Amino acid sequence: MSVNILHCHSTFALGGKEARAVRLMNAFGATARHTILTATPGALGARDAINPSVRVDFPTDAPSLIGKPSIGRYRQIAEYMAPFDLVLTYNWGAMDVVGARRLIPKNCPQLIHAEDGFNSDESERLNWMRNGFRRLMLPAANALVVPSRVLEGIALEIWKQPRARVVRISNGIDVAAYATPPAADAIPGFAKQPGEVVIGTLAGLRLVKNLPRLVRAFATLPSNTRLVIVGEGPERGTILAEATRLGVQSRVHLPGFLPHPAAYIGLFDIFALSSDSEQFPVSVVEAMAAGLPVVATNVGDIAAMLAAANQDFVVPLGDDAGLATTLSHLVADAGLRGCVGRSNRAHAISTLGEADMIHNYAQLYTRALNYGRVSKTLL
Repeated sequence: MSVNILHCHSTFALGGKEARAVRLMNAFGATARHTILTATPGALGARDAINPSVRVDFPTDAPSLIGKPSIGRYRQIAEYMAPFDLVLTYNWGAMDVVGARRLIPKNCPQLIHAEDGFNSDESERLNWMRNGFRRLMLPAANALVVPSRVLEGIALEIWKQPRARVVRISNGIDVAAYATPPAADAIPGFAKQPGEVVIGTLAGLRLVKNLPRLVRAFATLPSNTRLVIVGEGPERGTILAEATRLGVQSRVHLPGFLPHPAAYIGLFDIFALSSDSEQFPVSVVEAMAAGLPVVATNVGDIAAMLAAANQDFVVPLGDDAGLATTLSHLVADAGLRGCVGRSNRAHAISTLGEADMIHNYAQLYTRALNYGRVSKTLL
């Protein structure tokens, strides 16, 4: 008999946390059935990455994850989650589900909450009201999972969670899948020309990713460079407007969302990340697996993730001139790009494979099921 899991997401558009959730769902296969709710209606881009053999539902009659906290609303949520074996909640957008289990625990299954980072409204300073709410509600969770050392410190020191409840599991991927060179036409509408240096990134087009910063840095580079930004989101118009303002719109390509990074990320020569806030971004792991050098703002655990040879290409947050200079340095030196990229791939192979991540999550979820006296296991 399979494990019946309820997933409550802030969004199910394909980003880092959604990609990880899908990899776990695919790995669990027939041992689990999944029901997915999202606080952002219609944001279901990650759905296409789920293996067709995985049993998954996207109900339209579930209680909304959006609304003012109230006992009546929390009772509805608690009643909805009661039939499940395990509830998995993700980020601030699903905290009302945690609150429902905290205030109305009767008949509720075990719950594990995951925090992966912050949006632009908390990129510089955490919201004190949200901090207080988390401190109050997170004791309802069997465990709080974080991917980075930075977020682990926040959970312990600011959200005041006990050491035993906070579990850090680094994001991992199928590194071997990135060894195969991509097809030349893997990115729709894009064809790499001889002599071009392609700078690429994978990101939800959201304010916190600060992609106009990347466009401004790119605009300082020679005419033989191209910028490819894979992803979709509300900042698309702003990014294109910045490229137009700087006169580089013909060299900036936004193909939209593409579901399988291993199929195309190898077309890049340099991976760039310009975010105001990250923790342990899967996109950086994917770039490393593809053997790319990474230029990034120094946020979250990025510096610690990268190979030693890549350390000099992580720039302080806010140093936009440094971002441009660092990109220029790598654009001009193909040998250096290759050396750094090979070091990143070797580091990814040795430390960032998905097998350990899947095992650690399966063990965590199984312990929660056993704690709730459900005689079911995963994997």
